[in-house]
Amino acid sequence: MLKRIPEAARSVDVVLETDVLVVGSGPGGLAAALASARAGARTALLDRHGCFGGNITQVGVEGFAWYRHEATVDCEGIGIEFEERAKAMGAAMPEPQSISHALDAEMFKYVADVLVQEAGITPLLHRLCVAPILDNGVIRGVITESKSGREAILAQRVIDATGDADIAARCGAPVHKTPKEEMMAVSVMFSMSGVNKQRFIEQIKADPQTYKDWTGNGEWDITTTGKEDALFSPFLRKPFKQAVAAGLIPASLSTIAGTWGTVSDQGDLTYLNLVHVPRIDGTNADDLTAGEIEGRRQAIHAVEALRRFMPGCETAKLRNFGMTLGIRDTRKIDALYNLTATDVREQGRFDDAIGIFPEFIDGYGILILPTTGRYFHVPYRSLVPKGVGNLLVAGRSIGGDKTSHAAVRNMMCCAVAGQGAGVAAAVSLQTGQPFERLDLAAVQRELKRQGARIH
Repeated sequence: MLKRIPEAARSVDVVLETDVLVVGSGPGGLAAALASARAGARTALLDRHGCFGGNITQVGVEGFAWYRHEATVDCEGIGIEFEERAKAMGAAMPEPQSISHALDAEMFKYVADVLVQEAGITPLLHRLCVAPILDNGVIRGVITESKSGREAILAQRVIDATGDADIAARCGAPVHKTPKEEMMAVSVMFSMSGVNKQRFIEQIKADPQTYKDWTGNGEWDITTTGKEDALFSPFLRKPFKQAVAAGLIPASLSTIAGTWGTVSDQGDLTYLNLVHVPRIDGTNADDLTAGEIEGRRQAIHAVEALRRFMPGCETAKLRNFGMTLGIRDTRKIDALYNLTATDVREQGRFDDAIGIFPEFIDGYGILILPTTGRYFHVPYRSLVPKGVGNLLVAGRSIGGDKTSHAAVRNMMCCAVAGQGAGVAAAVSLQTGQPFERLDLAAVQRELKRQGARIH
């Protein structure tokens, strides 16, 4: 039994009062804050790190729309704006397996700053939310800890974009997690420098990999519909198998494999998604510690394998690790409506749609790419947790089952949910209506005004 130490009662300074507070600034949170501010609400955006962007900037996942193909019917709105603004500001490169651009994780930190400042959002970086402020089941704000000490931020509406449903869970809303042994593995993203681009690309062209080549490797075994199998994939596995056979890396690391994102003319090989550590619960600090250390260990082995067995990487070196682990799978809320596998696989349609997303499913051993124009609606009710007033959830922790999670966890879909949440928060304030009884016609009108595609 753990020892317990009582904390003394204390009063906390209120440092900000705002209309809408968004906690977490990944694709969902950043989109939510921009949508709320553009809909006329005073908005603040809070993040525990020193930059906005979440999975993009803090983890280093640059393939924002790598699912997009010629026949894809894609979402519209703020998520697409992220990509277009990054291109315009020199923060993107063509992505190798799709009709899209990969975002430059470092430069996007600045892109996000500009977007936040243009919208008049109050930035709150370097603050960790440690507790909600509740009043008879209604959230009134949050308590943060930082170098400035313990502070209170009050808000009339709060959006939980933590990715882990931290706020909803701490408010007592019903949430659930996949058992740890079934959770999708976490990633340590990294990049390399000093790559000979010409030699690297020549090798890729000499031995092109497809999605069918992902099978037979444990962590990367996938089931497709078949239409994906012959498509090119920037998949790397052979150098690591050779390294194991040569004794360069331990046989226990036989699951190192995955994709590369871009290779620049200057020799930067980015968005290396090669290390996947299973059985890590992203809501447990001890698990996170273990995942960071083990992930970096495996990444160094991966670098050595590429130097030895991948043409073009002979004199390359590690450039950087992501700032934190890439978490795919933790808490999900029990929402007013929980998405199902049928919804995301069979083009679910909803009257309360706040956006669309292509039929793109990536997780739990399933890979379906949107190559035929199919898409599903994202319903507003999946953002509304049960049991807590004035709270919405955006991003990967919206309500749904495992297969739907493999769709909505993707960054562009997080932005769709975020834009919907931000607009809903502003409309709720303007009409005085609670989230569970919100006028969706007004929300949909504002989303359309902001350029989102609803149906």
